[in-house]
Amino acid sequence: MAISTEKVHVLRRRPLTDIADELGRRFAERAPAFDETDTFCEENYVDLREAGLIEAGVPSELGGGGATIDELAAMLRVLGRHCGSTALALSMHTHQVAIPAWRWRHQKAPLEALLKRIAAERILLLSSGGSDWIAGSGKAERVEGGYRITARKIFSSGSPLGSLLMTTAVLEEPGQEPMVLHFGIPMNSPQVRIDPVWKTMGMRATGSHDILIDGHVVPDGAVALKRKAGEWHPLFQTIATIAFPLIYSVYLGVAEGARDIAIDLARKRRKDTHLFELAGRMETELRAAQYAQRAMLDVVNENAPSARSVNEVMAGRTLVARHAIAAVELAMETAGGQSFFRDRGLERRFRDIQGARFHPLQAGPQAEYAGRMALGEPVDRTF
Repeated sequence: MAISTEKVHVLRRRPLTDIADELGRRFAERAPAFDETDTFCEENYVDLREAGLIEAGVPSELGGGGATIDELAAMLRVLGRHCGSTALALSMHTHQVAIPAWRWRHQKAPLEALLKRIAAERILLLSSGGSDWIAGSGKAERVEGGYRITARKIFSSGSPLGSLLMTTAVLEEPGQEPMVLHFGIPMNSPQVRIDPVWKTMGMRATGSHDILIDGHVVPDGAVALKRKAGEWHPLFQTIATIAFPLIYSVYLGVAEGARDIAIDLARKRRKDTHLFELAGRMETELRAAQYAQRAMLDVVNENAPSARSVNEVMAGRTLVARHAIAAVELAMETAGGQSFFRDRGLERRFRDIQGARFHPLQAGPQAEYAGRMALGEPVDRTF
């Protein structure tokens, strides 16, 4: 639903966290039904669009909200306290906005048209990060004037409402190294369809279905980047540095929401030394996750993406995941048997927090990357 320009300007003067908390309380009421039916939280996106959060990360000079990375992270963290699925799906759009906004401002990259379109039309960008990490995925076949794409893109959060899929495919030609092509594909293309496979343990309302691309032709001029397959490129250093502090702010929010529920339930229990110890351990684990998230954002604010910034952010990603998961586990124990009932809200957050395990760099590759950096070895193929 469209709102007036005057209203948008009023909303921009409000802290994003205030808007997120106001919307989040509404989302929290809807969350159980979405979760129980594996239904995408489409209704919440009506509210997100009306509130101006879709274009929050677009520079104000280009018609957007002009939010900083810190402000976007805080917004997602607050939403995560109320509805992890909505927050995680929005993070996949938000980081796709924040990255071109950063590149436009700091690298003078020609991304003005995309950013203006996000602000004016409130289009929703989809990420296929689950299948498009460093190695790339899908097949690009050279045809006259462009490339024919055949691919299955997994974990595409927000896919039921997506406007533009920001994705890749691998071009293999005789006698040449495989190259990964980066481009956007409109979701209304006749050669694009959604395979509704998202039936999961947690984060059930993200709409992270598979997207099938069967013969869509990307024109030569629409290919934004060509890079070697299977090794880090400076663009991916920028992507990793900016995206993961935003994504993992969601998981921190989920853990903070679990903590709040656990404390409310624990206050009704008989107080003893064991309960105090459980609550204290929960608080300590949560504090560690909070410190790690803050460290990730500090790296972003250096505005210097590199192999080093990737190392620091990915260490933070591992620490946020580890301590947020531990905090939610302890929240279950602190609350006691009441936590086992679905209507208390902890059970859903316990399931949702498990998603923190699965984003890149997962535990093994992250440890290898950090170890190689420590020993002065190359990391260009560690992912």
